[in-house]
This record gives sequence, structure tokens and C-alpha cells, in this order.
Amino acid sequence: MKKIIFATGNAGKMKEIRMILADLRINGEEAEILSMKEAGIDTEIIEDGRTFAENAIIKAKAVAACAEGAIVLADDSGLEIDYLNKEPGIYSARYLGEDTSYHKKNANLIDRLTGVPDKDRTARFVCAIACVLPDGEVMTEEATIEGRIGYEEKGRNGFGYDPIFIVPEYDKSTAQLTEEEKNEISHRGKALRGMKRQLKAYFDEQGMN
Repeated sequence: MKKIIFATGNAGKMKEIRMILADLRINGEEAEILSMKEAGIDTEIIEDGRTFAENAIIKAKAVAACAEGAIVLADDSGLEIDYLNKEPGIYSARYLGEDTSYHKKNANLIDRLTGVPDKDRTARFVCAIACVLPDGEVMTEEATIEGRIGYEEKGRNGFGYDPIFIVPEYDKSTAQLTEEEKNEISHRGKALRGMKRQLKAYFDEQGMN
């Protein structure tokens, strides 16, 4: 058991995941991190949870059902804007429709905040990660990054809502940060490192390190 399947088809997300989990080893060998597509899994997943954690568990269990004996990870993440009653929240990926470009989604959110000053543009990225182990045990990890919504898209290094999310300590959008900077402070980076610690502890208990 050297493979870990991540329940996503997002290439940008997989790049982040592989960077952070790069040194994870199972039975002394480097773990192979695969996307659903790379693992040959195509299954319908209905995300009807009420929280990020519930949706992450739903995704992980759905993929685990198609990958017997594998370790399966899944995340559910999104943007919460306080002024907009924490929208788009768990509907971040489906906001304005799944096929709508993020350029249009970002423009819509900026328009809805027209005239709103910096102090009221507070927001956060949230990421919940769920892991389903071969024995069916479920582990979860959740993390956030606080910031505010900018007035225009800036940067080309990120994806999704990254170009409009300003990180105060850098005074840059997450799409303007380097990959190393983003992974160090991002919601997904924090959650992945937390999950990696849980997995290493599990491997220790099972004598798999």
C-alpha cells in the first residue's frame, strides 16, 4: 500500500498537494500521490453536506468505495466573505454555476462589495481535509487563512479566488505569492500539514514507517 488517492481533478490543487506531501513515506517507500483520474476512478459525488468537513468526508468515502485498500484523501474548501454573510462558503466551487469562469465569479464578488471599505471586506479561505483509511477509519483536519477582498484581480500564480484574496502580512493577493509562500500560509497548506502529521502517527502505530 504505497498509493494515496486524492479526490480531485484540479491540476493546480494536485500540484500543491504533491509539494506538501512529498516526503510522506509508507513502509519506507515514498508514497505515490494520485488524483482520481490518475487512479482511474470516475464516480458521481453528491456534495450535500452542511459544512466543509461533511463535504470532504462525503467525497473521501465515495472515492474510497471505488478504491478498496487505498488511503483516500479529499478536501472541501472555499471562501467566506463576512460582509456577504459568509458567501460563497461551501458553495464556492458552484457559485454562479460550476461552469462559470472564476474571472466572472471574482468580478461578481467585487461588484457586490462596491463601496465597502477595507475594514469591512474581511474574509477567509477555509479548508477541511478528510482521510478514509483502508479499515474505514475517518480522520479530519481543518484550517483557515484570514484576509480581505481586494478591488481587482491581481497575480497569476494561483487559481480560483486567489487573485482577489489579499493577505495583510504580505499586502499581496494569494495569486501574487510564490508557491512556497502560499503553501506556508494557505488554508490548504496548513490543513495538509496537519493531516500529514496524523498520517505519520497512524503509520507509526501500524509499524508502517
